[in-house]
Amino acid sequence: MSYLQSKVQSFNANLGTVAGKISNRRTVGPSAKPAASPTPSAASDSSKNDLKRKRADLPHVPFSQPADTGVGQHIMTQVTYAIEHMKKRDDPQTFAAILEYLSMQTREESYKSALEKILIRHDKVNYQPKREGSPAVFSFRPMHNIRSAASLLRYLQSQHTAQGLSVKELRDGWPDAEDTISKLEAEGKLLVTRNKKDNHARMVWPNDPSLNFELDDEFKTIWHKVKLPEPGALADELEKEGLTPANKHRLIKKPVKAQEKPKRKARAGGKTTNVHMAGVLRDYSHMKK
Repeated sequence: MSYLQSKVQSFNANLGTVAGKISNRRTVGPSAKPAASPTPSAASDSSKNDLKRKRADLPHVPFSQPADTGVGQHIMTQVTYAIEHMKKRDDPQTFAAILEYLSMQTREESYKSALEKILIRHDKVNYQPKREGSPAVFSFRPMHNIRSAASLLRYLQSQHTAQGLSVKELRDGWPDAEDTISKLEAEGKLLVTRNKKDNHARMVWPNDPSLNFELDDEFKTIWHKVKLPEPGALADELEKEGLTPANKHRLIKKPVKAQEKPKRKARAGGKTTNVHMAGVLRDYSHMKK
């Protein structure tokens, strides 16, 4: 017991010293004040200011366009402008005149040289090299080199087929072709088909006057005296004769099949009953169908 008592006394002594040290640590030193938490309004204001600073630092970029559009500066864009300019002009253009129209006189020589090479090889451009006393010129190459009434009639008369000519293809090199087509149609020199929606000319053919044939008034009178049947009368007459008109859908009636009653199948493996009356009952199984 003495050993246990000595251990208990030492434990109590150690516990008292530890408790004193802990109380001293809590009392010594200035009390630390808790940091004040920012109010919600202050936090929101600071976040808004940070977003404004970030947005102000970013450059103004239109998000509907690529980063570097290069509008009007790409060489193929200038080629398109040059071809459209030559399409509106009837006279050939020198390369210097094309550069002046595009406002490219001050561009570097490498850019000008590349532009000239593209125009020379373009399938929509006619290039005439430099000759003695005349500079090299460029002109628009249309699908059909037709720009007047005489050239249109000459082209149509030289055709070996009756395919006709598309007015859309004709306007490629002759924007005002439709006015001339209307005049030639009124003079009886052209046959024209037009769109139902806007009455614009669609296809043209030559009208050969040698094929025109005048009929006597007597034949015209006989022709107009012939009375046409009323709409639907011809169809009624055909149906009376048991014929179906071509413009009427023919309904084919399918024959109706009689529904067959399902046959009762004999029960397989059934047990025979009434064995005790085998001498009284008769067997009619041979009469089953």
